[in-house]
Amino acid sequence: MQRPTIRVALGPLAAAVAVSVAAASLAPATQAEESSFDIETVAEGFNQPWGMAFLPGDGRLLVTERPGALKLVDPESGAVAEISGAPEVDARGQGGLLDVEAHPNFASEPWVYLTWAGNDDQGRTATYIGRGRLDAEAQRLDDLDVLHVAGPHVDSTGHYGSRIVFGADNRFYVTVGDRQFKNFGPEHYSQDTTNYIGTTLRFEADGSIPADNPFVDDPDVQDAIYSYGHRNSQGMAIHPQTGELWQNEHGEWNGDEINVIQAGGNYGWPIATHGVDYRTRERFADLPQDNPDTVNPVYYWDVDDPEGFPPSGFAFYDGDAFPEWQGNALMGNLRHQYLGRFTVDGHDVEMAERLLDGQGWRIRDVAVGPDDGYVYVLIDDSGVPLIRLRPSDD
Repeated sequence: MQRPTIRVALGPLAAAVAVSVAAASLAPATQAEESSFDIETVAEGFNQPWGMAFLPGDGRLLVTERPGALKLVDPESGAVAEISGAPEVDARGQGGLLDVEAHPNFASEPWVYLTWAGNDDQGRTATYIGRGRLDAEAQRLDDLDVLHVAGPHVDSTGHYGSRIVFGADNRFYVTVGDRQFKNFGPEHYSQDTTNYIGTTLRFEADGSIPADNPFVDDPDVQDAIYSYGHRNSQGMAIHPQTGELWQNEHGEWNGDEINVIQAGGNYGWPIATHGVDYRTRERFADLPQDNPDTVNPVYYWDVDDPEGFPPSGFAFYDGDAFPEWQGNALMGNLRHQYLGRFTVDGHDVEMAERLLDGQGWRIRDVAVGPDDGYVYVLIDDSGVPLIRLRPSDD
């Protein structure tokens, strides 16, 4: 099927067809290598899409919409179907139906995992984690079960975290945000391991706790916790070569981070950060390198950075369509509206270029097509398309 394509420049959208994109460097002192690609519309009409996941061995992908819909998309035809059986969600503030992931052995284990904002009988919310069996042909999700509630329920309607990924060990990981609490200091929820706020959680595929989770023998820490001291990670990915778990994380005023997650690690929020208080622009914590009890980010945006990088979806590029991007990290930028490409060498990370800059798109999620190697992108808005980047000469 012939797809509509868009010409992109570094300024406003041009209404022509199919040529290349040249992206500007994010580093002020260096000229980035330019990438060339076309932007293609895969499907249209999404309402505040938040997460997406390809169905292994199937070719189709699932897309969540924050108000509560789960959509099944055929990237070949552009057909979109709504899946019945999605959970009821609380879509106030930043809440709603959030991330989605499929079981790695989907053909034999057709489980689909979801996160969402759910509420208690007093209207307080928490990050919920559940799974159901997808019958793609019947367009329904059966036997939806809540596997875990990352409590406590609180009055805030923000910072749910909520990315899900499966590791190479077939265990799955979920991020939980700090719920926007401003009591900066060691008493903050994110430093209190008797609750699940501000954490990365790790589960077996059935939702049980792995016996080798780092705190299973510690009575002062919840067994599901894999790491803690997080603010709000909305991007998480497994490195395709090393199997390491990587996350991006929102700072306060700047202080955005990229982290490699260690079992049992304390990532510092809010006792160690490069960010400052939104309200006062004053420091309230040690710098990470000055606190020996916390894990340093592998990359961060300092308070003096003119923009910072409010980050969302995160994927490592491991396809064939863009060989020059092999091993690079792709991350959605929300406030500054572009897709960041980063080179990665071990734990050395460098900004390379802004992709999709000038389109006015808040980038919510990014994924690499397992069959075509194209880069699929969700835009955070109403009435938006699912787009993909493909080589200009493809």
